Amino acid sequence: MKFGIVVFPGTWSETDCHYAVTDALGQQAEYVWHRDTDLSRFDCVILPGGFSYGDYLRAGAIARFSPVMEAITEYVNTGGLVIGICNGFQVLCEAGLLPGVLMRNDHLQFRCQWVNLRVDNADTEFSRLAESGDVLKVPISHGEGNYFADAMTLAHLEANNQVVFRYCESDSTTSQPSNPNGSINNIAGIVNTRGNVLGMMPHPERCCEPLMGGEDGAVIFRSIIRSITSRSRPAATGVGDAC
Repeated sequence: MKFGIVVFPGTWSETDCHYAVTDALGQQAEYVWHRDTDLSRFDCVILPGGFSYGDYLRAGAIARFSPVMEAITEYVNTGGLVIGICNGFQVLCEAGLLPGVLMRNDHLQFRCQWVNLRVDNADTEFSRLAESGDVLKVPISHGEGNYFADAMTLAHLEANNQVVFRYCESDSTTSQPSNPNGSINNIAGIVNTRGNVLGMMPHPERCCEPLMGGEDGAVIFRSIIRSITSRSRPAATGVGDAC
């Protein structure tokens, strides 16, 4: 399968994503400049981390108006898979493709560390190779990862099982100390109502092989690969297929 990796001015995690899906996972990938508008050749689009347009105004606010974002909206509306990582999550929220906002970390510090993520919904295109309750160890690197949504939006997310990942302790329990940025309900990653857009603050592309200190991030990319291959696999036609 082929990944498209979007590059805005200021993006810096695109090469990490490219390495993860090609060298570590054996797939194809191509960079997509922010002015490009044709995404038809891709099976999944990645919005990587970084500081798009220098994060002027606020994180993701200017990138939301790039030509590629109109193409991504159309891509999403036709069922295409999109994953936004860190700044990519911020851009997706600014574009209205995911609900809520990412604010400044509550301690006002930039945090670059490993965290534990509990898989709360394993029934998504991005988590299907995990089990609900699994704990993944994935690094973060952000200053504005504090996820917030109003009470009605939050209730809708929880009721519809759209929270895919939560910050947690190693035993899967959630706590204030395990929350690195103050995100409401310890939320680390969510999907849209259709389930084809994932936004997450941690960086799975940085932990796809043992050399990097862990490979739990590969679970997410392998889940995407499995989802795409399942879509393209011919369905059995019943009795009489074989002789």
